[in-house]
Amino acid sequence: MSLNKTITIISGNYFPEDTAIGLYTSQFAKYLNNREYNVKVITGFPYYPQWKVWEDYENNPSFCKETIDSITIFRYKQYVPKKVNFIGRVRLMISLLYGSIINSKKIKNSDLVICVVPSTLSIIPGIMIKKRTKSKLWIHIQDFEFDLAFESGILKSKNIFLRLLKKNLFRFESYLLNKADIVSSISNSMLRKVNDKAHSENLFYFPNWVSSTNIDPLTSKHHRYVSKEKFTLLYSGNVGEKQDWELFLKLCEKINDSEIEIIIVGEGGYLNNLKEKSSKYSFVKFHPLVPYNELSDLLCTANAHFLFQKSNVLDTIMPSKILGMMASNRPSLVSGNKNSEVASIFNEHNNVGYYFSDDNPVDIYNRILYLKNNPKLSEKIGENAREYILKNFAEENILQEFERKIQEEIK
Repeated sequence: MSLNKTITIISGNYFPEDTAIGLYTSQFAKYLNNREYNVKVITGFPYYPQWKVWEDYENNPSFCKETIDSITIFRYKQYVPKKVNFIGRVRLMISLLYGSIINSKKIKNSDLVICVVPSTLSIIPGIMIKKRTKSKLWIHIQDFEFDLAFESGILKSKNIFLRLLKKNLFRFESYLLNKADIVSSISNSMLRKVNDKAHSENLFYFPNWVSSTNIDPLTSKHHRYVSKEKFTLLYSGNVGEKQDWELFLKLCEKINDSEIEIIIVGEGGYLNNLKEKSSKYSFVKFHPLVPYNELSDLLCTANAHFLFQKSNVLDTIMPSKILGMMASNRPSLVSGNKNSEVASIFNEHNNVGYYFSDDNPVDIYNRILYLKNNPKLSEKIGENAREYILKNFAEENILQEFERKIQEEIK
């Protein structure tokens, strides 16, 4: 049990956001609260994945305090860019940093501070709380945002200024990581990257998870977004620069089967561009994100899922959406770097899905047709995928290990 230990969580994303980092941070905060830890959260206003402060919070004062599920939450109304580019992201990070520093002064005592990266700058108020309260500092990395900015093409130029910027950003990142008592991340390959960046000897594997009851094909109902007459490929999540939408559009050029439809359910900085570029394909449909309580219905209704990642991005991300895709009992088609952790999972475990590393839309389309024409095989792959995910990424097992590590650090 907690013995009245206090844990402070600093994260750019939190409930009521119910996707990606906001979802996982909220779930582990609630888990710790239920285990009788005194949990406090420092965060911004909900804005993701729409990239706009949510309507319910628009009229709140810039600094506000609320209590949800008996967890005290200190919020700051951060700057949210209308155009999601490098400058906009930097302004968002600096705005969150300012608000988090002010709110960190409201934390009077803490035994452990958990900083969720991104945002990397959230580590700074974490260090401040650590020094003031004599607590331990835990950095949990969901994404290496500096790596991602350079590798995904957000920073495309290779001029002298950007080379200097890159060098100094990575040096600053290493400095911050070296201030941690514990560093965790969501994949083993990302932990190896931590080793390259910092000198931490206390590394912890803390992957994202999936609940067998929250994503359950046995209890799901047919979702209204999905046609009953079509073979439906689904993408659900953030529509941003991380994904390889150029490969997606090349795939669309190859599709000539009237029984195939593609549904994209999401929000994000690249959504309007994608809508415009795919407008000539009548089989591509767009819908807004569904609330979390509809996610199981949506994922389990589709015939197959797809996620195309840029092949030049290696190990900076382990997409959490793959967990839900595989848990839905449906096959997944994923592209990306041949040396990524996702590729290893798909290649080392037979028939849990298909991974493509050569960016060949013809190969992907042929596999889609193969699944469409072989429903029993498709069903078997889906079953294998769900079995693998629930064996290796079950929510209760992962959060129990997480608490065990906390008890070991702050006993």
